[in-house]
Amino acid sequence: MTGPYESLRQVSPLAGVVLADNPSAMTLDGTNTWLLRDDPSRRQAIVVDPGPLDERHLAAVVAAPGSVPLILLTHGHPDHSAGAARLHELTGAPVRALDPSLVLGSEALGDGDVIAAAGVELRVISTPGHTSDSLSFLLSGPGQPGSVLTGDTILGRGTTVIAHPDGALGPYLDSLHRLADLPPDTAVLPGHGPELPDAANAAGYYLAHREQRLDQVRAALTTLGPGASARQVVEVVYVDVDRTLWGAAELSVRAQLDYLRDR
Repeated sequence: MTGPYESLRQVSPLAGVVLADNPSAMTLDGTNTWLLRDDPSRRQAIVVDPGPLDERHLAAVVAAPGSVPLILLTHGHPDHSAGAARLHELTGAPVRALDPSLVLGSEALGDGDVIAAAGVELRVISTPGHTSDSLSFLLSGPGQPGSVLTGDTILGRGTTVIAHPDGALGPYLDSLHRLADLPPDTAVLPGHGPELPDAANAAGYYLAHREQRLDQVRAALTTLGPGASARQVVEVVYVDVDRTLWGAAELSVRAQLDYLRDR
């Protein structure tokens, strides 16, 4: 396919993106594979989220910088991580993630870890909720404004599914509050969709959306009864949403019901 896929688009002096050709209702335009370095001319870049196991995509990712010292994963969903082992084979670069089962040639990441390579620095922020192993990476480099790679915690368009039962709403709300506390004008480099100018604004929007959905679920339970199933709630709350998305919505509703019933 020609067009936006499998070619490098420079987003900022520190970050470029190669869009994987895997568009869907869940992945939006496709998975964003981020290449991070202090200068676009540097023949070396950190790769964040190699994306699916797609040889054409991985070849484009390798070709863009020429050398990859490190591969990072925001979380373990296959549309972000399935290509990591193959990219490790192609480049020899270690793979690091929160989940030790995804790590190759290095060690697992933890909240607050600082990573330096390709002339840039990343601080690891634990942001569970979409999944239990979700991480964000705060990116900085010489003389450049900050940005944060959010995986699926904040998307460039729409809102995120809470992938119940691994994902949970309480931790997700806490993660959004952490991102809302980032300095003004910290750009969002998401796992899917376009970049956003301000993480605090984006997180604030997500928090308001979640509160609205919780109110709608509470109202639905008042009508349906406290024992209503997630599917019954979806049919009330998401009646104006395309039915092809109801399966994903049901995961989020299950997370919302757990959250409400725990309180």
